[in-house]
Amino acid sequence: MKAAFIEAHGGPEALKIVERPNPTARPGEVVVDVRAAALNHLDVWVRKGVPGHKFPLPLVPGCDGAGVVSEVGAGVDHLVPGQRVLLAPGIGCGACARCAEGRDHLCRSYGILGETRDGTCAEKVAVPARLAIPIPDALSFEKAAAFPLAYLTAWGMVVDRCAVKPGDDVVVWAAGSGVSVACIQILKMIGARVIAVASTPEKVARARALGADAALCGTTQDVNAEVRALTAKAGVDVVVDHVGEATFGTSLRLLKKGGAVVTCGATTGPKLEADLRLVFFKSLSILGSTMGSLGALHRLTGLVGRGVIDPVIDRVLPLEKTAEGHAALEARATFGKVVIIPGA
Repeated sequence: MKAAFIEAHGGPEALKIVERPNPTARPGEVVVDVRAAALNHLDVWVRKGVPGHKFPLPLVPGCDGAGVVSEVGAGVDHLVPGQRVLLAPGIGCGACARCAEGRDHLCRSYGILGETRDGTCAEKVAVPARLAIPIPDALSFEKAAAFPLAYLTAWGMVVDRCAVKPGDDVVVWAAGSGVSVACIQILKMIGARVIAVASTPEKVARARALGADAALCGTTQDVNAEVRALTAKAGVDVVVDHVGEATFGTSLRLLKKGGAVVTCGATTGPKLEADLRLVFFKSLSILGSTMGSLGALHRLTGLVGRGVIDPVIDRVLPLEKTAEGHAALEARATFGKVVIIPGA
């Protein structure tokens, strides 16, 4: 089969398109013929490398995918060859207390496709059968591949960690990213008021079109002053910030008393410089969040299948242009997801 492949960390040129052996289904697994895969910023970190973290190279990257079951391993009786499925990107052990509680994303051995084992940027992938979730015929493979990691991460932040309520005011940074696009859609479904912040006027306009109640350009506007004006100086209930170093200090200032900032990443860097007095004087919460439960992904699949949530796709590329997709993510030149078609 053809696959994207990373043998050593580096720039987009480190991604090679190679021939790899076809995977086989071990007991409890299925092999899926991948019809669409989607890129995430995690793929960029896997390719570039993260200081202090060891990835199991060589590796086929890719966290998200959708396709058709082509082989079923022993002990799998709920899936059959020919079935259309999407793939849950996260893998818990399935046996510990947290997995049994439905909090598999907190499992000590939790890993992600394309990060801890071969992923979806290939013509075929073998996965534990519980990760393959049936999808309705009306849902395209591209749409099915475009939402699992980003929308599950967004759900984990705003629903599970922050318990956002109808009427809450929420600032969402980096409004063109896959996770932030997902946050805007989920927050509007809940009934929150969304203030999106993007880096260009074009992304500001697209955030408004997506449903944001207000949208600001972070490179030309004073976000703190604009949010104060929009909230009559009260501040907001929640800030979604996965930008990190460049924005976190401002995020704390945007919050009203008792508010919370939630983060799932740090794309501009992990080091923070902030006024700690804000945290205790205003009784603020700083919440971390990574991924979400398999149960939440089943719920999201239902919402997407019914059209309540519509995943946003920026571009669709053949497998041979995976490096181009990585470069677009790094340049922040996307709004929504980059989808890869292995068989194109």
